[in-house]
Amino acid sequence: MKHISWRSRFLLLLVLAVARGGLADQVTLKNGDRITGSIVKMEGKKLTVKTEAMGSVTVPWADVSAIQSDKPLNVVLPDGKTVQATLASSEGRLELKETRQSIAVSEVSAIRNAAEQAAYERLLNPSWSRLWAGTATLGFAGTQGNAQTKTFTIGMNAARTTNGDTTRVYFNAVKASALFSGVKEDTAQAVRGGWGYNRSVWTRLFINTFNDYEYDRFQNLDLRFVLGSGLGYSAWKGGRGRVDVVGGAAYNREKFSPAAPDPEFSRTSAEAYWGEDISYKLSDATSLVQGYRMFNNLSETGAYRMNFDLGANTRLLRWLTWNISFSDRYLSNPVPGRKKNDIIYTTGIGITFAR
Repeated sequence: MKHISWRSRFLLLLVLAVARGGLADQVTLKNGDRITGSIVKMEGKKLTVKTEAMGSVTVPWADVSAIQSDKPLNVVLPDGKTVQATLASSEGRLELKETRQSIAVSEVSAIRNAAEQAAYERLLNPSWSRLWAGTATLGFAGTQGNAQTKTFTIGMNAARTTNGDTTRVYFNAVKASALFSGVKEDTAQAVRGGWGYNRSVWTRLFINTFNDYEYDRFQNLDLRFVLGSGLGYSAWKGGRGRVDVVGGAAYNREKFSPAAPDPEFSRTSAEAYWGEDISYKLSDATSLVQGYRMFNNLSETGAYRMNFDLGANTRLLRWLTWNISFSDRYLSNPVPGRKKNDIIYTTGIGITFAR
């Protein structure tokens, strides 16, 4: 076998390095800076490039003076048509080599690599059964000895997001009991669930609709039914999360069963609500979600209620997560003798799913 000298090895490595550098996409900014890497996408007038040294870099599309790609990209033309072409720019115009087209850089609607295009097309016309993602947790704890206690918790959150809307469903329940000296007593029993739907009507504006159900034995609440609708605004949206503010009107019907001799009763009220929703990815493995709603009673002046929910999940395996949830409900006018505040908090191992 012929020996390869160190000079030949050095020259070979140098050639490979130069060839690799020449295959990278290049973006030149108006201030003279140059970004080398792989073009990921251009959407919302922002260009994202994945680099080896700095990770993902995002720059305003208006600051780009020249662009060159090594591989064909999906380019959305002003008429909405998408074509695949290798890109080069000259004097403010974008040259599509394979299709031999030339358009002004400012007229490009979007640019996506193969992975981003596949993700975009997946959201175009999905069936109702697809695009769901969420987590589910089931917990059980108990003691045995002088006192026997059992606590059962369950929690589920799921969302379906497309290019134009988002649907969410949630369910939380806790049941706890204790047996001491032959006397058994339930110490906690509550169920909360519902759904929400947001429909985009503008770049940051959306319609917000929701329906909540709630049962709390120790607040003597047999059922709370709430149906509301209003508007929402995306105050911030980034690669790691978003912040939405919402407001509108709601219908609330509550049925209570106080302890004897007080009779059961129902009350109906109109409410004005406002609040916010936050979702943020703390790391590649951990995500945080938080929601707050303030409901001001329009039928009974001075009465109000508040909902606060906080949850975090950390991915342990591809399908296994560690979940934490905190759910608080405050009612300013509960049944006489009952506290105004009720909290459910759970933690445990759960599963994550996506379809």
